[in-house]
Amino acid sequence: MTCRFQKPVTFFSLFASFLKIGSSTFGGGFAMIPIIQREIVDNHQWMSPEDFVDMLAVTQAAPGPVAVNSAVFAGYRLKGLKGALAALFGTVLPSFIIILLFAMLIASQGQQAILQKFFNGVRPAVAALILGAAFNMGRQALHQRFDILAALAALILLLLFRVHPIILIILGALAGILYSKKLPGQPGEER
Repeated sequence: MTCRFQKPVTFFSLFASFLKIGSSTFGGGFAMIPIIQREIVDNHQWMSPEDFVDMLAVTQAAPGPVAVNSAVFAGYRLKGLKGALAALFGTVLPSFIIILLFAMLIASQGQQAILQKFFNGVRPAVAALILGAAFNMGRQALHQRFDILAALAALILLLLFRVHPIILIILGALAGILYSKKLPGQPGEER
């Protein structure tokens, strides 16, 4: 992955960006994807949109939460091991503090109606964020007939046949390798 237009990055800017991401996202890793993209691709231009999609593919294949994996991957790519740690701490610190506060509140107050109403309002917003991220990733990743057919096949296998996501990732990788072997030219060339 090479970024043609990368802006300078410091450990503090990396930590601050991922602290902002971690502070402004409810709903887990997939809800963070559009915010991570806006921050590291659009705002800071630390990665190209193509590199971001590639990063997501790698972080999806790795065990662990996608937001944490993305932070570690981006931080490592930009500033090495210390960058990975700065991005990781920036991402998880807000969640840690919020969960700690919620746990203390629930333990002291019990289950309150206001908390239930809060979560009832957050769930649809999180679903919209995930759908928006999927749409944006689709626009960036699905350019050729093979890409679209592979995505549709994976969606059908996931929704109708409940194939495990890891199996879908492996099948997608194998399909991409087999498809690229049939094509003339170098990998990454326009087909």
